[in-house]
Amino acid sequence: MKTFSQSKEAAAANSKWFVVDAEGQVLGRLASKVASVLRGKNKATFTPHVSCGDFVVVLNAKKVRLTGNKLEGKIYRHHTGYIGGVKEIAAQDLLEKNPERMFEQAVWGMLPKGPLGRDMLTKLKVYPGTEHPHAAQAPVAMKP
Repeated sequence: MKTFSQSKEAAAANSKWFVVDAEGQVLGRLASKVASVLRGKNKATFTPHVSCGDFVVVLNAKKVRLTGNKLEGKIYRHHTGYIGGVKEIAAQDLLEKNPERMFEQAVWGMLPKGPLGRDMLTKLKVYPGTEHPHAAQAPVAMKP
């Protein structure tokens, strides 16, 4: 018996759309479930080297919950590429300013790094409120 390996074209044809409401959900726990769906680990046809996951639309990203004292203590850092260009922002400020970025960073940490992971991350759509432009794809509600 041969090992099943899904092709990129077949994976693209079988992708579905899911919508999840992040209101009141813990950031890390929800991000791990979303990353698993983006990766395709919930499917019987999972192939590690192919982006065979589904599309996920996350709503109410600004109402996500952080446990413990992460809201005040967690710091997000990035480098601009210039000398002395380290920028820092607290989780509380990032949640007010750009909640989509906080959720995307949490999911990105759980995906494979490189071209495959970047391709998987393009299937994630995050919105701070309840409105989204993907109604034509008829997304199915995903249990958080």
